[in-house]
Amino acid sequence: MTCIRPSVRLSIAAGRSRLPPNLGRLPPSQALCHSPNRTGANGGTTTRGYAAEASSARFFAQEPPHPQLSTAEIPGPQSRKLSRDINRWQDARAHQLVAASIAIGYNHPKLLELARSDEFVQLAMNRPALGSFPPGNWDHIISTGLLKVAPKGLDQLFTMMCGSCANEGALKAAFFAYRQRERGGGLNQFSAEELKSCMNNSQPGSPDLVAMSFRSGFHGRLFGSLSLTRSKAIHKIDVPAFDWPAVEFPRLKYPLADHVAENNKIEDVAISQVEQTIVEWKAKGRSVAALIVEPIQSEGGDFHASPAFFRKLRDVTLKHHVYLIVDEVQTGVAATGHFWAHEKWGLETPPDFVTFSKKMQAAGFFHAPETRPTQPYRNYNTWMGAPTEILKARAIIEVIHDEGLVEHVNAVGKYVYQGLDELSNSVGRGKMHNLRGHTSGTFLAFDCSSLEARDRFIQQMKLAGVNLGGCGDQTIRLRPMLVFGKIHADILLNTAERILKDL
Repeated sequence: MTCIRPSVRLSIAAGRSRLPPNLGRLPPSQALCHSPNRTGANGGTTTRGYAAEASSARFFAQEPPHPQLSTAEIPGPQSRKLSRDINRWQDARAHQLVAASIAIGYNHPKLLELARSDEFVQLAMNRPALGSFPPGNWDHIISTGLLKVAPKGLDQLFTMMCGSCANEGALKAAFFAYRQRERGGGLNQFSAEELKSCMNNSQPGSPDLVAMSFRSGFHGRLFGSLSLTRSKAIHKIDVPAFDWPAVEFPRLKYPLADHVAENNKIEDVAISQVEQTIVEWKAKGRSVAALIVEPIQSEGGDFHASPAFFRKLRDVTLKHHVYLIVDEVQTGVAATGHFWAHEKWGLETPPDFVTFSKKMQAAGFFHAPETRPTQPYRNYNTWMGAPTEILKARAIIEVIHDEGLVEHVNAVGKYVYQGLDELSNSVGRGKMHNLRGHTSGTFLAFDCSSLEARDRFIQQMKLAGVNLGGCGDQTIRLRPMLVFGKIHADILLNTAERILKDL
């Protein structure tokens, strides 16, 4: 679910934005106030007023008080025309007009200021080949930006172009490290046989190692990452894939409090499957070198697991010397109420790799010194990311810190979850199921009764000015920007209540 950034009046139907003349902030005393009434579980009304709350005081003077649509259809005629124009040279059928890649809204003053700076303009006009020829201030840019949010224990960084690239790069680094460990570590060199055989894609130079993933997971659409992806057949059909194992991700039952013992058993079964698969594949000469997992399976249907599950998963990977890659492409950058979703797992030993993209605007992976290749040019490409996007990432990180957006997302997430819970027990009874994410900020989801019901709900919400997205077979997922506030939440909840009554 997306929201209108206070600094822009966004015409969803027309597919364009109109910049307001005044981008100045309102002081907290002038923050928009809203005290809506919503139907409670007992059929009465629930009144929510929060004008004085700090988390509602970050709005801009030109933000409209509610969504404004200028067409009777979504997408509107101008958006449809734009898609038709693009469709002349590229398949435009994927234009869904909703994504989760904007962190702090459209045209944030901090980003506009950056865009006008000499530093940004110089890197935009003279793009350096970062893999071979980084600019003189590159260490400063990285040290004051991405490295400031490096996950605990992971002080190495490899920048990439996209989330799929990040996962591919981490996967390659895991394979490099696994084989170097088998050689005895240190600077042990490749044998002549290895160097010759790899040129024929054969062993021992091209070892028969495998990477493991979870069913319903999504890790990208490049060749290696696509072999790990198991969310939708349309992503994989017709593309050759590596013969790599996948196991079931836990499918918890909700409400969690009513299914504690059952969910513990579900997670234990999944852990047993992971360990059994590692042992079985090693026995047939195909060792699992890496395991990749999303903190929340996002594209596949917003499936959650407990911190205890991930702690056990880490124990298994350590026991069997399997590198753990945590794919935070969707969950990273404060969306779950932690800067990194895996922070709440309470791991004693950090993951080996953490990948990122989307809300960071830049992409790459963090890792430990132990997984740095011992030879140059192993993990390499010309661009190694876009320096302008990494500058934007630094600005986004500063805004998240300065505006307390992690705490903001937590507060708003609890508020939205409570409102959705009330709806599921009133007008949404029988229409909303399996509400989840109560400890995951605004990274919330619920199921509809069917795929058709889900798609109908999404379309009706869009026609009412609220942009929603789906995932899995029948899931509604919320992916608001980090600046999404309680005022916006009430628009969402009030609109959802009205639509649910008519479904």
